[in-house]
Amino acid sequence: MAKSALTRNDSSRSARAVEAEETRFNILEVATEEFADKGLSGARIDEIAERTNSSKRMIYYYFGSKEGLYRAVLERAYTAVREVDADNQRDHLEPDAALRDVVGATFDYHNQHPEFVRLVMNENILRGAHIGEVPGIRERNRKVVDQLRNILARGVASGHFREGIDPVELHMTISALCFYNVSNRYTFSYGFERDMSSPKALARRRMSVIDVIESWCRR
Repeated sequence: MAKSALTRNDSSRSARAVEAEETRFNILEVATEEFADKGLSGARIDEIAERTNSSKRMIYYYFGSKEGLYRAVLERAYTAVREVDADNQRDHLEPDAALRDVVGATFDYHNQHPEFVRLVMNENILRGAHIGEVPGIRERNRKVVDQLRNILARGVASGHFREGIDPVELHMTISALCFYNVSNRYTFSYGFERDMSSPKALARRRMSVIDVIESWCRR
C-alpha cells in the first residue's frame, strides 16, 4: 500500500477514535444529569440517547447495560472528586493552613458539583449496591486519607494540632459538613427561612465549616 494511503487510513482511524471518545464523553455528561436527578430506576436510556443524538444500541455498545452506564458515571464522579482531594499538594503550607485549604476546597467542590452529592445520595438509597464495582475507589480514598494523615502529623509536631485524631474520622467529618450544605439546602432554606445558596450565605457557611474543623483539631 502506498505511503499516502497508509497516512489516510491512520488519519481516518484517528478521527474515528476522537469521534468515539467525544460520543462517550457526551453520553456520560448527560447520563450524570439523568442519574443524579432521577436515580438508577428513574433514569431512561431512551432519554439519554435522545439528548445525545445517539441510540440505545450505541449506549449499550459502549457501556453494556443501563447498570454499566450508571457504574461508569459513578466511577467518573468519584475519580473527579478524589483527584481534587489528592492531587492538590499542600506540603508548602503550615499544617493549619493546609487543613483549612482542604476543607475549603471540599466545600467548594460540593457546592460547584451538586450532581456528585445527588449521585452519592442515590447510591446510598441503593445501599451501595454498585459502588463496590467501581475500580480503584479504595486506592483513591487511601490517597486522600494519607494526605490528611500527613497534615495531622505535621500539625502535631509543630504544636498546631492535638494528638489522637483519626484521619478517616476527620475526612468523614469534613465530608459530612460540606455535603449537608448541598443535600439539605432546599429543606433547610424553607424551614429556617434562610437562603443557603446565596453568595453571602455560602461564604459565611464555608468559613463556619473551616473554623469548626480547625477548632476540633487544634491543640
